Formats: sequence, C-alpha cells, structure tokens
Amino acid sequence: MTVVVLSNCPPRLRGDLTKWMIEVNTNVYVGQFSARVRDELWQRICENVKSGQATMVFSANGEQKMDFRVHNTVWEPTDFDGIKLMLRPSPEYLEGKASPKPQRTRGAFHRRSARRSKPDGARLAVLDIETTGLSYTEDRILEIGALRIEDDTAAESFDVLITQNRPIPSPVQTLTGITEQMLRESGVPLREALLRLTAFLEDRTLICQNGAFDMAFLQYACQRQQVPIIRNRYLDTRVMARRQLRDVADFKLGTLAAYFSIDATGAHRALRDCELTFAVYQKLKEIERRSDEEA
Repeated sequence: MTVVVLSNCPPRLRGDLTKWMIEVNTNVYVGQFSARVRDELWQRICENVKSGQATMVFSANGEQKMDFRVHNTVWEPTDFDGIKLMLRPSPEYLEGKASPKPQRTRGAFHRRSARRSKPDGARLAVLDIETTGLSYTEDRILEIGALRIEDDTAAESFDVLITQNRPIPSPVQTLTGITEQMLRESGVPLREALLRLTAFLEDRTLICQNGAFDMAFLQYACQRQQVPIIRNRYLDTRVMARRQLRDVADFKLGTLAAYFSIDATGAHRALRDCELTFAVYQKLKEIERRSDEEA
C-alpha cells in the first residue's frame, strides 16, 4: 500500500497521479503497485511538483513496517537508532520569525544526542554502496565501500564488487564505470561481501550520504542471504547539510562536494564516494562546531 499527499501541486500532476492511484480526498492518493513503479512514480512527482510539497508513505520491511519520503517539506526525516521519524520545525520558523530550529521531539533529541554524544575520536566508519537502481527490493548491490576512521583520519579501507545473476543496466555502467567483466574477474558473492562488511564495520557509528537508501539495500540483502542484519547507527551528511546549509541547489553528494570545493573526480564508485562523504562530513562538523561556539 502506498499513500501520497500533495500540497500546492500543479493540476497536471494531480491528473497524472490518478492514472496510478485513487484520490480519496483532495490531494491524497492511495495505490497498490510494485516497488519499481513506486520509485519511478516518486521521481516523476519530484520532477513535476515544482514549488509544491509531497509526502509518500509506503509498506516496507523492517521494524516499522513502513517507510516514507518527502520533497520540499519543512518537516525533515531523521534516524532514531534505525527507526525513521519526522523532525518538526519550531512554530517560530513556521511563522517566519526564526531560523528552522527543531522542536524538542524524539527526532530532535536523537539529532542533538547524535551530534554531542559522538565527540572527535569516536568509533566511526564511512559507508557507501553502488546499486543497479533505486529499489532495494527489485534492484541489487553492485559494490560496497567503507572506511574506518581513527583520530579523524581514514585509517583502513574496504571495497568489494559483487557478482550478479543479471545484466547491469547500461546507464549504471556509464555512471559508475562498473562493467560485467569487472564483476566476473573481481566480484564476490553477496553473502560473502555482507559477512566481510559486518566484520569490518563492527559496532561503529556509520557516516553515510543518504543513509536510509544504503541501509535499506543492505538490510534487505542481509534478510535474503540469511545473515545477521546490519543495524549500525548512522549519521547522515544529507540530513546534516539540510540543517546547516541554505544556499545550495540540492543536497546530492556531488553538489555538496562542489559547495565545499572538494575535488569529486572518480565519484560514483563506492570507496571514492566514501572519501567524498567523509570530506563533506568534516566540513559540516566544522560548521556545527562554529555554530555551537557562537551559541
């Protein structure tokens, strides 16, 4: 089951949605379809909602039995020990009288504790994956990269390609540079890769760019391979950037790297994206520290 709620959306988008979903109330749509259709539909919504707002809630595996996505909303998703919650902005911000400081909700508490309970030198690792698409139930993991962080420095790396039983889509090969020949020559089975990754990460707090995406793929893969599910707590640079930056076009890794003048050569490979994510994380932490000092 999938539910979509829109506000301030173009009439054309409303008409497009009724091809796939039932409008049960004004700008409220309900439908039942595959994960691939859902992902493509969400992409179309984000491309066509313009200055409007969109929220999607859908059934998913995991403790909550659901997941959700938002676009152009002031309510912000945040992770609470593996559970996704929504962070509500303060009333003063909604009235245009203050910066978007969050309410002291469970989500807000998690974000503050995640920031202050992990001082410099904490046990951290950076994680990134490359996939054949956007749906964790329909698509597959191509590559996993990780970095162990010691004393604010990348101390040890992990990088594996994963064998596939289906062709890699041409656009993905073009984007990542990962070919089927590379997988045949250097790839390992998914189960082996997951077990090696778990041993590498241990119980470290992860740093991810759009961590919900990576964790959904990894946790679903662990379920399919019947290995212990990776449940490490994670810090999301995308969430951090949304909280701290107001003058960027979007919050993609490449955009954030460019904003901080970080050379993004070699992006879209898992280990290189780990390096970029950590560099962005360090920049965001510096902004955070300065903000705390000024407060």
